[in-house]
Amino acid sequence: MNASSPSPAQNQATTTSLYGGVTNRRVTVRDLAAAKQRGEKWSMLTAYDALTAGVFDEAGTPVLLVGDSAGNCHLGYETTVPVTMDQMVMLSAAVVRGTKRAMIVADLPFGSYQESPAQAMHNAARLMKEAGVGAVKLEGGERSARSIELLVEAGIPVMAHIGLTPQSVHAYGGYPVQGRGDEAAHQLLRDAKAVQQSGAFAVVLEAVPAELAAQVTEQLMIPTVGIGGGPDTDAQVLVWTDMAGMTAGRVPKFVKQYADLRAVLGDAARAFAEDVRGGAFPAEEHSFH
Repeated sequence: MNASSPSPAQNQATTTSLYGGVTNRRVTVRDLAAAKQRGEKWSMLTAYDALTAGVFDEAGTPVLLVGDSAGNCHLGYETTVPVTMDQMVMLSAAVVRGTKRAMIVADLPFGSYQESPAQAMHNAARLMKEAGVGAVKLEGGERSARSIELLVEAGIPVMAHIGLTPQSVHAYGGYPVQGRGDEAAHQLLRDAKAVQQSGAFAVVLEAVPAELAAQVTEQLMIPTVGIGGGPDTDAQVLVWTDMAGMTAGRVPKFVKQYADLRAVLGDAARAFAEDVRGGAFPAEEHSFH
């Protein structure tokens, strides 16, 4: 072996890593479980269309979430509550078509699973069959355990979501941090263990104290995905429009903006308008004869 050749250990890391590993298939729940075992952290981003999803897929993001956050980010709603199953199927199918490697997880929107496990099964099957997603996500801990169990028994991978559950915004009266105080912390731990026991392959912890999220992560065998849960969860997720600086106005405390795409697009639109008004566009090279 020469000095430039990778060692067996390096080859193994390349093969197993969520970044730069196998690229001829989708990331699976087994890959995520293995990443937790070896202590590899990973990122998840939301995506709502084929073009953006393709960019994130090419960047190596192992998991993309078609979130009902599309209601706030793309559909003009004030909350996620109005988002429908038909909308989620359409958006999820677009993300699947635009990607090759990422696992695609789709949210079950408000009203699509709370009625009964049978309702959850019907709508989760729609996302799997009509959109082609690899997994679904639903909110709730102990209260959603039976639905999770039924879906998993039917062969549908489920990502759970506890802590702050945005579909309950009207019950909360806003978006408060969850799990503060002994009683609330104990309930969150019970919720986390309930979804694991029911067969969820991962659980999102939203807006919970960092110390509590670390405790949950240590106690669970399945990966934890933090969003406002501190640095010790197994993975981190952000809404892409927040992460890339597309969101106008105030963003949550847990958001880090990695670009200012809102300014970039605004500058491009103004430059285009100026060229049109001044006659600089279209020029000869943009014209047919």
